[in-house]
Parts: sequence; C-alpha cells; structure tokens
Amino acid sequence: MPSILGKEIGPIGYGLMGLTWRPDPISQDKAFEALKAALKNGMNFWNGGEFYGPPEYNSLVLLERYFEKYPEDADKVVLSIKGAVGHDARHPDGSPEGVRASLDNCIALLKGRKKIDIFESARRDPNTPMDVTFSVLEKEYVQTGKIGGIGLSEVKASTIREAAKLTKVVAVESELSLFSTDPLDNGIAATCAELKIPLVAYSPMSRGLLTGQFKSVSDIPEQSFLRHFPRFQPETFPVNLELAKQIEALASKKGCSLPQLALNWIIALQKRSDMPTIVPIPGATLVSRIEENSKIVDITEAEFAEIDATLNKVKVEGARYPPTIPTDG
Repeated sequence: MPSILGKEIGPIGYGLMGLTWRPDPISQDKAFEALKAALKNGMNFWNGGEFYGPPEYNSLVLLERYFEKYPEDADKVVLSIKGAVGHDARHPDGSPEGVRASLDNCIALLKGRKKIDIFESARRDPNTPMDVTFSVLEKEYVQTGKIGGIGLSEVKASTIREAAKLTKVVAVESELSLFSTDPLDNGIAATCAELKIPLVAYSPMSRGLLTGQFKSVSDIPEQSFLRHFPRFQPETFPVNLELAKQIEALASKKGCSLPQLALNWIIALQKRSDMPTIVPIPGATLVSRIEENSKIVDITEAEFAEIDATLNKVKVEGARYPPTIPTDG
C-alpha cells in the first residue's frame, strides 16, 4: 500500500471537485453518501480545493460539515487541499500575504475538525520566488503543526527539482491519464521517482472522456466549463470520442469497465522500475461510480502493448487547458 507523510493510503484516491464545483451542485446528503462510499472502498486520500465551488460552499465547507457529522472519519482521511489562486483559480498568489490569506481561510473553514495534511499552491506564482512562498509555509504552518506538509500542483520537472532543494515536497499533483501521458515523457514522473515523491494523478478519466458518459458534443451540459476546453470542441471532440470508444473496446475485451481500465493502467505504471508511487484521484458523485472506480484489476504487459498501439494509431486532439488557465510552462 502507498503512503504519504507516513500515513497509509489506498491505491486509488478521491477527487472532491465535482461535489461542490459544478453548475448543478448535488445535495449535501448525496455528497455525504459519496464521501462515505469513498472511505468504505479504501479511497482515503482526499483531494479538494479552496476554489472548488463558491466561498460559501467549497471543499472545506463541505468537509467541515461532513466531519461534524462523522468525527470518527477525520483520522482515517489523508487530506490534500489546493489554494492560493483566487476563487476563480486563475490568479496564482504565492506572496506571503496571499499564502497566509488562503491557508488561514482553509484552516478556519474546517473549524478544527480535520487537519490539512498537504497544502498545495494550485499553480506556481511567476511573480514570487518559491523560497519566499515555502519559507512562510514551512516556518509558519508545517513547523507549528498547522499542516502536515507541502505539495506541488501542475508544475514541470525543473520546478520539482528547484522546490525539492528548498523544502520537503511530500507530493506532486499532475494531470495523468490515457489521454494525458505527458508526465511519462517530460521528466515529471522520472523526477518524482528519483526524489521519491509520490505522484498524484488528477483527471485520470480525462474530464469524463474516459467514463463512457459522453456520446456526442450535445451530451456536454451547456453551462459546463468543459465547453471551453480544447478537447471538447466540435472539431476535436469526435476524434477524442472515437479514441475513447477504442479504449472501451479493449476494456470490454478484458471484462472490465472503461473507467476501471483507465485507472488501473495508471496504477500498473508503477510496475516499471523508473516510476514513482502514483495515486490516481478520480472524482465521482454517485456511490455506484465510486464503487466501480475502487476496483483493482491487473493490466498485463500484453494489454499495455495493446493500449499503446491504440494510442499511437489515433492521437488525442486538443490541448489540456484553454489559454486562459495558467500552467507552469
């Protein structure tokens, strides 16, 4: 079993974004059912965000209410929270004032019901040196016991190396899926392996493309932010949908679902000697989906090869993000 900060976690974690950050928020009761189901199925590494929803109902607000009702679950969960990017997630602020404001708000919203194990600035602030950001986090929050450790989110390999010289990095969060394999080629995974830093794979279902829920562009809700993403445009979506169908055919041949194949492909990457610990964090709101996502199935080398051949035959169309969303190069 993988571990972070010396705490054992399940091989598959749980992403909280969809519980509060969506055009049609689910009820709090349904969110509680989802959180309970995740924990019951061994998905005890939870990843949320200060900006996952409006200030009055984001991940922290939901978690405070959940742990108020189920205080016995607090110690079972390893909690990672992203912040310091504003409420719209587009204004990275790693300044001392910005980091303090974000983290103090996150801690206050939890009302002491759960300690934040990992805090990540969701994007690197190009205007603030990392040593300035980390000095505040390390001295004022880690050393005082307010948080467990410091993580990185959406950074390139050189940033990971730079950060590791300045502070202890306990996790690196990066987009990784069958449709976003960049970390395997751009040095991110290799750097994490070398430095023995766990890699948290977000969007392992490629924002729903690998769930089977989309059959055409019209299946994307009009108000969904996905309509602004390059891979969901009328000219790119049909190609990506066709690729998803081909991967789904491989899953059917294996006797598992498309999401199960997508998640277990990520887990199976760790069999390779040059890979770090990798923990995918799928998000789901239905208990049935959470139970489906939690299942472990073995991916053989022959199946790896077949998947690679499919991905080489039909390439993913479109960038991961629209240009309005900042990334670290």
